[in-house]
Amino acid sequence: MTSPIAPQDWGSINAHLQGLQELSPEQARWVMREILTDSAPKTELKTFLTNMYSKGEAPNEVEAFVNEMFEFSLPISIPDRAVDIVGTGGDGAHTINISTTAAIITTAAGARTVKHGSVAATSKSGAADLLRALGVNIDLTGPEIEHVVKRLGIGFCFAQKFHASLRFAAPARKELTHPTMFNTLGPLANPAQPKAIALGVANPKMMRVMADVLRKRGVEGYVFRGDDGLDEISLETTTTVLQISGGEIREEKFDPANLNIPSSPISELVGGEAEYNADVTRRIFAGEHGAPRDAVLLNAAAGIAAFKADFDLTVEQQFANGLTLATQAVDSGKAEKLLGEWAKLTQEVVANRPV
Repeated sequence: MTSPIAPQDWGSINAHLQGLQELSPEQARWVMREILTDSAPKTELKTFLTNMYSKGEAPNEVEAFVNEMFEFSLPISIPDRAVDIVGTGGDGAHTINISTTAAIITTAAGARTVKHGSVAATSKSGAADLLRALGVNIDLTGPEIEHVVKRLGIGFCFAQKFHASLRFAAPARKELTHPTMFNTLGPLANPAQPKAIALGVANPKMMRVMADVLRKRGVEGYVFRGDDGLDEISLETTTTVLQISGGEIREEKFDPANLNIPSSPISELVGGEAEYNADVTRRIFAGEHGAPRDAVLLNAAAGIAAFKADFDLTVEQQFANGLTLATQAVDSGKAEKLLGEWAKLTQEVVANRPV
């Protein structure tokens, strides 16, 4: 049962934002509940989303929005430590599915991974699109995902299934030309609420905001952004990394050259439709070298490091240790084997549902 909220009104909410004032948690929860119950008029919601975009989301607002989303999401329980590898999207680079491929490698290297994702919004292939192309059945319930995670150590929470009520915001979002707060909320709203994260953020203004929300929730790991604007760890230049651990946020610069990773331009990571990106993933797992392999290994290294939680080391040393394990997971064939097992098990789970 959802907790009660004091009545609000759209006029005062939007006036608040136009005055560049931060919403109270109560106001933020009211807005999100109006959205999730299909009670928000489209015109009012468009005005709200535009005003919020102009003001910029504050940590307390984001936290309240996400908490309300959790109240309406489908249930799933993953009690053991797990990591999510995810990005906000919106960097305009149209890369291959780096974080999703990295999630498979992270698991093959010994971590427990529960990824949250969706179909493409700002690219040609989202996490859900890639996994479908790789043969993974993403239409699983919470208990079914729990079973798969216990068996294989990896699971995928399909956002449209677990946060189905967000569909009510879609008409307003489609009529806007700018990003909305949902670009920020999605990566923070994994219904399994894993305790570790490796999160790529395209908007530099939102890095600290998202890191602060995660810190307050007791999540550990990294929020990062390539200094070329990529919402992944970059191969072309340095990456700004915010480490979240022990209730604190520490900023470091990471240079892949220090790990003897060749510099590669973003153009070498450009992907396409889901089938194209799935082929790239398969080729990486089969042993193909090049920039796509370097990118997924490096981002898997961050996922592994977040799961292992050796936060007393420098970020560079943590990533170096993770890179060794990620490389071994691919070169040993473990990543390729895991993908096959994941696809097979998810298809069997759905096929064997009670009639």
